[in-house]
Amino acid sequence: MSENKKETLGFQTEVKQMLHLMVHSLYSNREIFLRELDSNASDAIDKLRFAALDNPALLKQDPHPSIRIGVDEQKQLITISDDGIGMTRSEVIEHLGTIAKSGTKEFFAHLSGDQQKDAQLIGQFGVGFYSAFIVADKVTVITRKAGDPADAATMWESSGEGEFTVENTTRDHFGTDVILSIKSEDRDLVSKYRIRNILQKYSDHISTPILMGKDEYKEDKLIETGEWEAVNQGSAIWARPKSEITEDQYKEFFHHLSHDSSDPLCWTHNKVEGRNEYIQLLYVPSTVPYDLWDRESVHGLKLYVKRVFIMDDSSKLLPRYLRFIRGVIDSEDLPLNVSREILQQTRDLRVIRDGTTKRVLSMLEDLAANRAADYDKFWAMFGNVLKEGLGEDPSNKDRIAKLLRFVSTSSEGKPSVTLEGYISRMKTGQNSVYYVTGETTEAAAKSPLLELFRKKDIEVLLLSGPIDEWMTQFMTEFDGKQLVNIAKGDLDLGELSDAEEKEEKAKVQTEYQPLVERFKESLGDEVEDVRMTLRLTDSPACIVTDPNALNPAFVRMMRAAGQDVPDPKPILELNPNNPLVSRLKESGAFSGEWAKLLLEQAQLMAGEQLKDPAGFVKRMNQMLLDTAKDGATIN
Repeated sequence: MSENKKETLGFQTEVKQMLHLMVHSLYSNREIFLRELDSNASDAIDKLRFAALDNPALLKQDPHPSIRIGVDEQKQLITISDDGIGMTRSEVIEHLGTIAKSGTKEFFAHLSGDQQKDAQLIGQFGVGFYSAFIVADKVTVITRKAGDPADAATMWESSGEGEFTVENTTRDHFGTDVILSIKSEDRDLVSKYRIRNILQKYSDHISTPILMGKDEYKEDKLIETGEWEAVNQGSAIWARPKSEITEDQYKEFFHHLSHDSSDPLCWTHNKVEGRNEYIQLLYVPSTVPYDLWDRESVHGLKLYVKRVFIMDDSSKLLPRYLRFIRGVIDSEDLPLNVSREILQQTRDLRVIRDGTTKRVLSMLEDLAANRAADYDKFWAMFGNVLKEGLGEDPSNKDRIAKLLRFVSTSSEGKPSVTLEGYISRMKTGQNSVYYVTGETTEAAAKSPLLELFRKKDIEVLLLSGPIDEWMTQFMTEFDGKQLVNIAKGDLDLGELSDAEEKEEKAKVQTEYQPLVERFKESLGDEVEDVRMTLRLTDSPACIVTDPNALNPAFVRMMRAAGQDVPDPKPILELNPNNPLVSRLKESGAFSGEWAKLLLEQAQLMAGEQLKDPAGFVKRMNQMLLDTAKDGATIN
């Protein structure tokens, strides 16, 4: 089909689902359609200004682009027009026929059936345009790409019922018109007074002028003058003095910036002066962005230079471990007339990045110190992301470490323990911060390696998951205290061990040496070593690793990422005070099957997968059967 003919195309399946949601579930949040369409128009003008840096001719026709809102009360139409970048025919089909590249599955996975909560997802997932169908039974889009001729414009039209049409048309100026034919039940919205109120409520902070037709009374009648007037303040909120900005205005700007209807958890607004002069307006969201774990996605901050939009790739403005931050940086010093690629490499931008990173950490420190409950919310949402900074940002590692929160054997399952707090509670003679890892904190709490620590009432941090495993490769000490994994090496509690314990340890090593040799002979190269230990009080055995070996959980994580990592061989430690182990020392009681069984039990308790689970079950059943036949019991 040729480009100038009318095409009828079908929406992506997910769009059909989403349109049904818009029409049938979100009717109580009708006003959001104007907020979303205004925000899209503002973004289009920002993109035009950026394109004009390389092609100044784009702004010659209209050096002051604006957004215009038209209300036709007779025809029941609302029109949102902008002088922005516009779209080509192919871009219209791509962007208005599918959900933007924002993650369709995630969008629907977040739907809760709660109208207010679901409405908050609309812009967040790049589907703000479709909110028009909440109030319109037909939507027409006329758009022309900046730089294209007038007859290269495109008209898109749909009633939101599964199909849309696309055809060529003309438009005198580049940009986009979105024309809404309002449903009969929503015609109370087709009022200039009502639209002005909605714009002032949601869009007062948008820096692009939002214009509406000016009316005046003549002979007691309200008539149009043919002139346009600004409805919003039309100034960048971040450039205004803090004393002139209300809390509600800060929140509304966050909603516009992030397409998130939830209020931010906290924010900071600062003007930095000196060699580099720039303004920061930074927010911590109170909801988790859907793409938080997509490290390659464009996140967060927008960069402006002298109020001109430059880029929104926050990887150049903040390190990736702070990718949850939303906000604006506006520089007075960065050059406007260079390419995006060169700009990203400038020293000034690196200075801004470092300063912004420090400002975010200060904001989090203030939140932790003065609003503990809100910091708990932050940690539940973004704590695992913040941990990435220990490896990514060595210069700020100490500050990040102070912001960490842990579950410990003393915190009743709550992530409320700080490293500073742990150190303040350390026992006399304790020189290390102890931790144990597991698949979950619950699994870590059940580790047999904790038995002696519980007996001595020594606090141990309970770490879990691949991120904690990764984190411990970079966080090896804090405030002069070594962080010690109690699953590595021969346990040495130093001054925490009394002389009697040290004497008993030497005694059992000699007394049980023959049994240790039998275990080594039976297990062969399945283990690195076998030895006796006093770290256990109840369990018969546990496994630990060599201090220089990779943690088994870390090995699993690396393999999941496609890395070929050799298996670290475990060290099997036996508890001489366990009845089963002491029984095996007796003449004729030991067998190789018992040795394998104890090793496999220890591996299971450490959260490892057995290489031969069927063999384990067979051995376990045989041992139970033999014990039953002999009538023997082990108390």
